[in-house]
Amino acid sequence: MSFSLDSIRVGGKEVLPLIEGGKGVAISTADSSGPWAAAGGIGTISAVMADSYDADGNKIPHDYFGKNRRERHEEMIQYSIQGTIDQIKKAWELSGGKGHININMLWELGGAQKILHGVLEKTKGMVHGVTCGAGMPFKLGELSAKYGAHYYPIISSGRAFRLLWARAYKNFGDLLGGVVYEDPWRAGGHNGLSNAEDPNEPGDPYPRVLELRQIMRKLGLDNVPIIMAGGVWNLKEWKDWIDNKELGPVMFQFGTRPLLTKESPISDRWKQKLLSLKPGDVLLQTFSPTGFFSSAVKNSFLGELVDRSDRQVTFGPKPDEEFNTELTIQRKKYFVRGEDVEKAKAWIADGYDTVMKTPDNSLIFVTNDKASEIRQDQTDCVGCLSQCRFSSWADNEKNSTGRLADPRSFCIQKTLEDVAHDGSVEKNLVFAGHNAFRFAEDPFYSNGFIPTVKQLVHRIVEGD
Repeated sequence: MSFSLDSIRVGGKEVLPLIEGGKGVAISTADSSGPWAAAGGIGTISAVMADSYDADGNKIPHDYFGKNRRERHEEMIQYSIQGTIDQIKKAWELSGGKGHININMLWELGGAQKILHGVLEKTKGMVHGVTCGAGMPFKLGELSAKYGAHYYPIISSGRAFRLLWARAYKNFGDLLGGVVYEDPWRAGGHNGLSNAEDPNEPGDPYPRVLELRQIMRKLGLDNVPIIMAGGVWNLKEWKDWIDNKELGPVMFQFGTRPLLTKESPISDRWKQKLLSLKPGDVLLQTFSPTGFFSSAVKNSFLGELVDRSDRQVTFGPKPDEEFNTELTIQRKKYFVRGEDVEKAKAWIADGYDTVMKTPDNSLIFVTNDKASEIRQDQTDCVGCLSQCRFSSWADNEKNSTGRLADPRSFCIQKTLEDVAHDGSVEKNLVFAGHNAFRFAEDPFYSNGFIPTVKQLVHRIVEGD
């Protein structure tokens, strides 16, 4: 059966209905997004701690000199603003004026609105739109409209979009570029899985997207495209969605496949890792300091977090019927369940002899070195999130969530900065969609072939 893909009119320009998914930190850069736009689609730059360049074109390291979290938070904001501006300018040149350039923002990033204002006021005419998720970005429409940019909220349910529209977007409907439906089970990075949904039972995206379209039709948004994101590998598998009158105009977002191109800025080790993945090698888990579910490659980094969380017992402030057994660790007394004592003693015997309290009245057992690393990472916090459960930072007057820092999580800024700049793919967080194992199965990548962005887009347009 032959396959054909027509262009779609977005923002006054005919483009392929193909969007490059945004990946921070410093992964979705001009090197990839510029060529993607040049190939006729919509390229995307991450506005989350993007890399900037000096006069000689060298990357400027993100070193922090602030004496406290608030000062380092402001440094992080400035790095993100300048880096994103530099990436946009470079992508604009590489695109040759074709396609569109979007920027992607994690709404839960600390200072997200300040960063977007700082970027958009310096890049007018170069940025088509702002894609934004990880939270409920009520201010996105108003903020984008101020600079004449389109906006693309990322949601995982029709109900979420209806709420965004009713509270805010209805006043800026003419600049709604599209609505990104991100599959919460299959997408890489942070996922919008609700507490009512089973993380182990993926839902069918069609009825969820159809429900979204039905809501949009009632709001007069029949012609606004829905962008399917998460789990999209090739378009032949989605041919029933294309020119589907029930769904209306549909575009497709590719987040994982653009990682493996010649222009992709990730390290060669990371690219080779992608080529070797097998089904089940991407884990949907809740260790992120954002509190959201997220999907990442199983490696020693995630393995340590799983083990750390497993070495955990609940304790009480004083003895009672449930917490009736005294446990002394490093001269401190805790009251735990009787059945947990032997587990704790076994962990201590294995060298996990340091305990750290969690916000949930539990203790985790770690080595002294790991405890020191966790505490240092918490001390070095740069305020990269609006609220961080790992460090208890919050972007508010008190700069605190008011809760105990959670040692079961990790410093996301530290690990994403490292892996983005040639760090270990085993000892860092490596985001990926759940289809990443298909690199090893797709004949397009036979014998370790790595395409250019242009070759990848051509392949996708053909349906493969």
